Amino acid sequence: MKPFFTGDSYDTPEDRRRSLGDRLSLNTRWYFVVRCVREVFRSRGIAVRGLYDRKAWAESSCRIFKLIEDCGGRFHLRGLDNLRSRQGPVVFIGNHMSTLETFVFPCIIAPFMEVTFVVKESLVRHPLFGPVMRSRNPIVVKRENPRDDFQTVMRMGKEFLDGGTSVIVFPQSTRTPEFVPEEFNSIGVKLARSARVPVLPVAVKTDFWENGKYLKDVGPISRGKPIHMVFGEPFTIHGSGKYEHRRIIEFITHNLRQWGAYGR
Repeated sequence: MKPFFTGDSYDTPEDRRRSLGDRLSLNTRWYFVVRCVREVFRSRGIAVRGLYDRKAWAESSCRIFKLIEDCGGRFHLRGLDNLRSRQGPVVFIGNHMSTLETFVFPCIIAPFMEVTFVVKESLVRHPLFGPVMRSRNPIVVKRENPRDDFQTVMRMGKEFLDGGTSVIVFPQSTRTPEFVPEEFNSIGVKLARSARVPVLPVAVKTDFWENGKYLKDVGPISRGKPIHMVFGEPFTIHGSGKYEHRRIIEFITHNLRQWGAYGR
């Protein structure tokens, strides 16, 4: 599969204009929401026919990426060569700020490697998103018993990594614009140590797509907020992994501060 981005970085062109449809929406979120839901329905139809493979996943993700740009989103991607140069699976570990990274990570990562997410059970049972999520064979956690979830991630994650599929882990309990290191657990590091694969830290600032007050996935969009994503250099785990866990937290915190985002 040919990557959608060349080089180590990507920046939305300065002269890229918002689409006519978005401008006619008078700065509301609804053009974005309608187009996004339409793309999800399209992906769902492909998934129920058993045709939603890695390529289809990346292509639908790319359409969402371009939709975000159509609606005034300005992407700034860094560290893409750290994906391009990988020869084996990794555990991606990053902060989770909004729905946006879940939608666009596939078009950034999937062209370079097989990859899957750790997701909560409600997503795979969702009548709209469910078929799409299930087609990508994610690692599903129930969020009821932390011990059971830990064992599920460790067992299934190791199976995926042993088979050559990378795993994306968001160690925060929920999406939030504020990064709180104390709430960032070490399950990703433990998985990488168990499977003997590197971790690849990821820092994101994606509050362009805010969490909704009543429907979390249908929040407002803030066209003045740039979208930042940086993929760090992968590194291996030594010993207990405590040092590497702190290193990931420092990587995320440093980048959030550089971007003027919330974090402490």
